[in-house]
Amino acid sequence: MAALAIAVAVLAVAMVTGSSGVAAVVTANKPVIYIFGDSMSDVGNNNYLLLSLAKSDYPWYGVDYETGFPTGRFTNGRTIGDIMASKFGVPPPPPFMSLYMTDDEVLGGVNFASGGAGLLNETGIYFVSHGDMFLVFAAEDELNLAVQYLSFDNQISSFEEIKNAMIAKIGKKAAEEVVNGAIFQVGLGSNDYINNFLRPFMADGIVYTHEEFIGLLMDTMDRQLTRLYHLGARNVWFSGLAPLGCIPSQRVLSDDGGCLDDVNAYAVEFNAAAKNLLERLNAKLPGASMSLADCYSIVMELIEHPQKYGFETSHTSCCDVDTTVGGLCLPTAQLCDDRTAFVFWDAYHTSDAANQVIADRLYADMVSAGAVQGKGNATAAAAAPAATPRVVVGGGAAPSMNATSPPKP
Repeated sequence: MAALAIAVAVLAVAMVTGSSGVAAVVTANKPVIYIFGDSMSDVGNNNYLLLSLAKSDYPWYGVDYETGFPTGRFTNGRTIGDIMASKFGVPPPPPFMSLYMTDDEVLGGVNFASGGAGLLNETGIYFVSHGDMFLVFAAEDELNLAVQYLSFDNQISSFEEIKNAMIAKIGKKAAEEVVNGAIFQVGLGSNDYINNFLRPFMADGIVYTHEEFIGLLMDTMDRQLTRLYHLGARNVWFSGLAPLGCIPSQRVLSDDGGCLDDVNAYAVEFNAAAKNLLERLNAKLPGASMSLADCYSIVMELIEHPQKYGFETSHTSCCDVDTTVGGLCLPTAQLCDDRTAFVFWDAYHTSDAANQVIADRLYADMVSAGAVQGKGNATAAAAAPAATPRVVVGGGAAPSMNATSPPKP
C-alpha cells in the first residue's frame, strides 16, 4: 500500500506583509505554508480518494495522536509538520481535499500532499483499487480526470485552483502578495524510486538506466518548479531524499538485514542532481530562491546512532510489518511495547518520537540558516535570490481530519 519512504519534508514558512487588504485576512507575522508531498506529509487528502489504496484511515494509525484516532497521517501520532507548526505558533495547514473553494481557509496555507505520489505521474499508479488509474466524467464535452492519487503535477493544479479562489476573494494584487511571500515545501521523489524505478513490474526501471532516470526526474522537476514559479512561488524548499536503502522495507531485501548501499547511492546521486537543478533555476528565474534540505544526513544519523537520541531500534518497524505486503500497520498488526523506542513506525514511515527529534533538528537548523528569527517569528528567508541553495532540514504537515469526511464537491 502506501508508502513513501522516508524523505523528510521541509516545513515552509514565510512572513506575510503588505497591503491592509491582505492583513485583513492573513495575520501579519504568521506563516503561510504550502506543502506538496507524499505520505510523509499527507494529512488526509487520500481519504477523499475513494479508489486509493494508499490510506492510513484505520487503527493503529493515530493511536498516539491527540484524538487517539486515525487522521490520514501515516504515523502513530504527529508528523514533522505538526510539531514544526507548534514551534512557529500556528496551526498546520488543512488538507486541500477538505476545503471548499468558497472557504476562507483558502486564504491561508494548504497541504496538497498525497500518499503514493511522486514527481512522475506514473509513480503510484498501482495504489488504485481494481487496477483503475482514474475515473472519467463527461462534462460540457470535456473529459475531466478524477485521479486517485495526487502526483506533483496534480498538486500544482490544485494549488492553481486555490490561488484562483484567493483572487476571487481578495483580488489579484493581494493574492499575489500572499503567494509571493509564502514558502513552498516540496517533499517528493522517494516514491519515484521505492514504488517505481526499483519495482520489477514498473516500466521505468526497465526502460531507463539510473543515469537516464535521474535525467527524466530532473527534467520533470525543472518543468514543475518553473510552473510553480509562474504561479507566483518564489521561495521553495525542496526536501532531498533520505537514505532510502536503510528503511525497513528495503533492509529486508538484503542478505543480512543491512542497508542497501546501491539504493542509498541512488539517493545521494538524486540529491546532487537536485541541488544543481535548484542552482540553475535560481540563476534563470528572477526573484527565485530555491533551497535544498539535507534530509539524508539527519535521518542516517538517527539510523546509525539511535541510542544517542533515546531510541533502541532503528532497523525494523514498531508494528513488525517489514515483510508484509504494503508494509503498513494494519489493525491485525502486533504493536511494539514501547513506541517511543522505535525510529520507524511501519516499513516506510518514521514514528511520532522520531519526528519530534527531526523537527527539533529542523528548527535549530532553520534558525542557524536564517530561515526563522526566534520562536513564532517567520521571516522570508529567501527574499533575495540565492545563487546557491542553502542546505537545511525540514518538515511539513497539517491538521487532523475525520477519515469519513464527505468528499469535496
